[in-house]
Amino acid sequence: MLLPRQPINPLNSQLATDQPNLTPFSLAMSTILQQSFSVPFTYPVAFTENLFASGNALFAGIFPEGQRAKVFFVVDSGVAACHPGLIQQIKQYAEAYPLWMSVVAEPLVVTGGEACKNDPEAYQQVVKATHLHGIDRHSYIAAIGGGAVLDMVGFAAAIAHRGIRLLRIPTTVLSQNDSAVGVKNSINAFGKKNYLGTFTPPFAVLNDFTFLESLEDRDWASGISEAIKVALIKDLHFFEWLEKEAPALAQRKMEPMKAHIIRSAKHHMDHIAGADPFEFGSSRPLDFGHWAAHKLEKLSDFRIRHGEAVAIGIALDSAYSFLQGRIGEADLLRIFRLFQTLGLSLYAPELQGADLLRGLTEFQEHLGGKLTIMLLEQLGTGVEVHEMDHQRILASLQLLRQWEERGSLTGIS
Repeated sequence: MLLPRQPINPLNSQLATDQPNLTPFSLAMSTILQQSFSVPFTYPVAFTENLFASGNALFAGIFPEGQRAKVFFVVDSGVAACHPGLIQQIKQYAEAYPLWMSVVAEPLVVTGGEACKNDPEAYQQVVKATHLHGIDRHSYIAAIGGGAVLDMVGFAAAIAHRGIRLLRIPTTVLSQNDSAVGVKNSINAFGKKNYLGTFTPPFAVLNDFTFLESLEDRDWASGISEAIKVALIKDLHFFEWLEKEAPALAQRKMEPMKAHIIRSAKHHMDHIAGADPFEFGSSRPLDFGHWAAHKLEKLSDFRIRHGEAVAIGIALDSAYSFLQGRIGEADLLRIFRLFQTLGLSLYAPELQGADLLRGLTEFQEHLGGKLTIMLLEQLGTGVEVHEMDHQRILASLQLLRQWEERGSLTGIS
């Protein structure tokens, strides 16, 4: 005799020991044990100067008391070239604090820039070093460099021994004000940016402003685009401050640079802590302007650096917001002129229509769910949308091209 089917909620199923009078039918039901636990993550984001000067105890002081920390350093080749005495300074610093730390091997110098995320040999070098030098889960990997190197080393640290403690020491504007303070680590694969990666918080982030002094002008300026991003979607007063300080920032004045980095980093940290740090959903406000930026980087074969691409991506999505009637022409001009004051271009010939639209599809795939794009409701306030009109995207692109060619939006309505 067949028993009638009953609606079953498998989450309400119980162990047989809880029900002594089970029927043969109920014994055939699934048993599900529900697991639930939480793990708090805490890490400092510090700002200093001359991190490895013997009189600066910040680095040594981050390690737990009572144990001598084993530290393995990985250094961006660009940083090593600009600071030829850095590796020796690190060794001397460790000698000055022998009770706190030791450098377990010669620091590894790796190729900087996006190349290190495109070449699997780069992260494998780091993983191999953990094997050769006995770097275990109670050791530390200290990554010194720009955002790409920090991404790559963070990925290697996360997969070796299922997680080695990572110290991030960002050396660019973009990595200090944005990428280094978060929980993402990644490398590129299959021609797609950040295809392989982890969400693994660092043990600490140590920002040394003195590294910024050796940056090229384009890296100094383009890193500010991430601060403009967060100001546009979260903080009108910050955007107005950036407008006011833009000439000084363009002239490489250090004080406004420090102030903007700390304020931008705080915004990024607050968002990560208060929303969806491991991005289980499809809402990613901090990716404002990034769907086009990621595609542009690839289309230019990374001739265009991330911060430069983000500036163009922000301009494109701002233009789209304008064409939707969300912001006015005066608002759009303020955004464009801010980038102009900083010396950042808002158009690139690689951004052709069909390729750009494919970037939107790839971004949705990366989200793993429905399309969610951040636009501007007004300056300082973002709004999420779940569809974008292709013709309006192309019209937005034409606005950027017109601005690049004429420096105006005359006749646009």
